[in-house]
Amino acid sequence: MNYDLIVVGTSFASSFFLKKYLEKSSEGAKVLVLERGALEPQQTRIEKARSTPYGQVNYVTNTSTGPTYINTNPDKPWIFDPSFGGSSNCWTGCTPRFMPVDFKLKTSCGVGMDWPISYDELEPYYCETENIMSISGPEQTPYPMSRPYPLPAHQLNAVDRILHDQYKEQYISQPTARASQKGKRMACCGSSICHLCPVGAKFTIENGLMSIYSDPRVTLHYNAQVISLDIQGGSAKGVVAISNGASKIFKGDAIALGSNAIFNAHILLNSGDSNQHTGHNLSEQVGYYGYAHLNGLDNVGGSTIITANGFMLYDHDKRNEAAGCLIESHNDLFVRAEPGKWRKIAKFKFVFEDIPQYHNSIVRKANEQLPVIEYKGHSDYVKKGYNYMKTKISSLLSKLPIEDIFIDENAQASESHILGTTRMSKDAETGVIDKHLIHHNYRNVFVLGGSTFPTISPANPTLTLSALSLWAADSNF
Repeated sequence: MNYDLIVVGTSFASSFFLKKYLEKSSEGAKVLVLERGALEPQQTRIEKARSTPYGQVNYVTNTSTGPTYINTNPDKPWIFDPSFGGSSNCWTGCTPRFMPVDFKLKTSCGVGMDWPISYDELEPYYCETENIMSISGPEQTPYPMSRPYPLPAHQLNAVDRILHDQYKEQYISQPTARASQKGKRMACCGSSICHLCPVGAKFTIENGLMSIYSDPRVTLHYNAQVISLDIQGGSAKGVVAISNGASKIFKGDAIALGSNAIFNAHILLNSGDSNQHTGHNLSEQVGYYGYAHLNGLDNVGGSTIITANGFMLYDHDKRNEAAGCLIESHNDLFVRAEPGKWRKIAKFKFVFEDIPQYHNSIVRKANEQLPVIEYKGHSDYVKKGYNYMKTKISSLLSKLPIEDIFIDENAQASESHILGTTRMSKDAETGVIDKHLIHHNYRNVFVLGGSTFPTISPANPTLTLSALSLWAADSNF
């Protein structure tokens, strides 16, 4: 059978693209979705977690048949879930938008590169994505919104309320796919087990978009790893996949690659893609924790695991040389280990953008199923942003009754965001795909997800990559 569309993967990028495609297609459309893993229902995941210490789940990106990639830098893990729904199964549900300046970083700050798409072009699709995910968010935001969030904001904790009074729309209840009240899903229980969400308050593909996979126009094929495109005469005639141990060719008029930045690039490299940027600029944000000991203030309240986002250091006056920072206020299980002062503490995370580095890359070696990741490290831009934050943090938190501030010197191993490797651009000289997420050379191939990002905002990427999928499908079908 020849399909009208073949979609690779079932996570955010693929599912939002497929949703829009089905809305715009005829009743006779034929779609094949190839998923390398299988469906493991949420309830099964919870039952498995009950048998592990403290309910821990280890997302080491292995499948039942072994590892999914080769990592030449074991100190830098790359975290995702290779099964139906992908990273929607293990994300925390944080959904701030990118700021308008993030799309024109070169023009505004003289670093990185500009995106070929603007905030204004993407804004209607931000609204649509937020509606699909039933995002809980505040009335005031630092970025313009043409429609309010579908659900009311989560409650702030005691520290957040002080900082919000001071900074207004620069310090807000975090926009999140963790429901603040019962509606399409249950309300967040505040148990801080967001990777599993025991009450189903967090949006996932399983609980939010499963209906598109039961559409009669869609055939979903599990345990099928796409390894390359079937390129003939400069266009893709289909894909090559390993299914039940055998190599098979599936024919299609259009292909949408919606795995992640590791595998999108690896599939293209296996296909003979010679674009100089394919596989390069692998990126991720860098996070550091910090704690403030408080004098006479119990930091209580808050209705979810991460209660607030602070934008005071996001687009600062030295962003041309030092990374922007998004501040997260964490509200999980922690105490101050001093009698009588258990809750006199605030926990923050400082998340920095990075400028993508060409030498951080995906490499094609002998094994066509296992990409090789060569990640040398983040840039000095992050280090300068971290040092700038340390000079500002005392004054930024001066309204709080602070005794001491402690900033972790060691970055977190991963933010669980895999970005870059097939960046969008105006032309093939500067990137891999165009503003509509179509490959510059293979004009019937869409490349979706975080691999498309030309620069790496301090904000969480999932909302933006989902909105981009809606934009791409709406613009081309």
